[in-house]
Amino acid sequence: MNDSATNDAEGAGAEESPAGTGDGTRAVRAGLPEPVKHEPTLPGPVFAAHFHLPGEPTGPYTYGRDENPTWTHLERAIGELEAPGRDDVETLVFASGMAAISSVLFSQLRAGDTAVLPDDGYQALPLVRAQLEAYGIEVRTAPTGGDAQLDLLDGARLLWIETPSNPGLDVCDVRRLVDAAHARGALVAVDNTLATPLGQRPLELGADFAVASGTKQLTGHGDILLGYVAGRDAGAMTAVRRWRKIVGAIPGPMEAWLAHRSIATLQLRVERQNATALKVAEALASRPEVTGLRYPGLPDDPSYRIASQQMLRFGCVVSFTLPTRARADRFLDALRLVDDATSFGGVRSTAERRGRWGGDAVPEGFIRLSVGAEDPADLVADLLRALEESAD
Repeated sequence: MNDSATNDAEGAGAEESPAGTGDGTRAVRAGLPEPVKHEPTLPGPVFAAHFHLPGEPTGPYTYGRDENPTWTHLERAIGELEAPGRDDVETLVFASGMAAISSVLFSQLRAGDTAVLPDDGYQALPLVRAQLEAYGIEVRTAPTGGDAQLDLLDGARLLWIETPSNPGLDVCDVRRLVDAAHARGALVAVDNTLATPLGQRPLELGADFAVASGTKQLTGHGDILLGYVAGRDAGAMTAVRRWRKIVGAIPGPMEAWLAHRSIATLQLRVERQNATALKVAEALASRPEVTGLRYPGLPDDPSYRIASQQMLRFGCVVSFTLPTRARADRFLDALRLVDDATSFGGVRSTAERRGRWGGDAVPEGFIRLSVGAEDPADLVADLLRALEESAD
């Protein structure tokens, strides 16, 4: 995608898929069953631990830990978003994003294997690293920016990419990394949480797995824990499915149904939130107390060139740093339209000082701001007012 197209988020989202439908149409209709007279267009959640199963145990639904019709509809919907027009991609849903991440890593790696992870990704990755190493798996790490993971691929079994990275919002060249990893015989998984399938499609960029927390912008209301894995290789996905069965990391049917319902508004939410995020970033760029401002959609952002080549939309998260921890805390306290909360991607804006958790290599005054669906002018005004009120 060229630079001029990415300056217009709405124009970028208007690209048609190979099937001839745009993102909004696809999101509204994704995963729906064939219409049946007098039946709902989206069937309600199926609550079942077991199913009628006389004779031989054949057929799609046998036991509630293995399959559920509500999962099936959701998995089809996510698959249609992650890989439009393709029928060789399998999608599996999980109880959380971390359950999805764990399923790929622990189903594909064995003692003696080597994994390459980002050292600036989601703060739970150090915990994952410790567990992998406890199982005899070598873990190498490098930053997301500058495609630094390229230098660690020799002998690796799996490359894990997080782009844009959370919370620093660095971007790496997915195609370049995928080509290099595959040339060395390594699998590639891309954490697509921050971008969502409407912002980036890792499988189309050559990755073997697209993994994400559906808790975030995919479902967008801050009321569901969910994760998913979409993959192109049947054998690899069989191993992921077996891992889900073994550990029982399955979503509840109500959560799956709510997630599917929420996906219908994904394109509407993404367009509003991403467009507002750009306005917010532009407003913050003019403030002298704001440093380290990052948003991949800003033309002067270090990630803009690569992001504009591989992303359809730039996300709803903006990060920046205020001079001190105390200033950051005062700023957060002064906000009226932004909740001080962790997570991101919801329709209500949230922000937090990431240093309060530990684990992220960020300054004490570092703020991760998730832009919601509020009126852009109201949100910008609230942020600028809070900056003024929090001044020393």
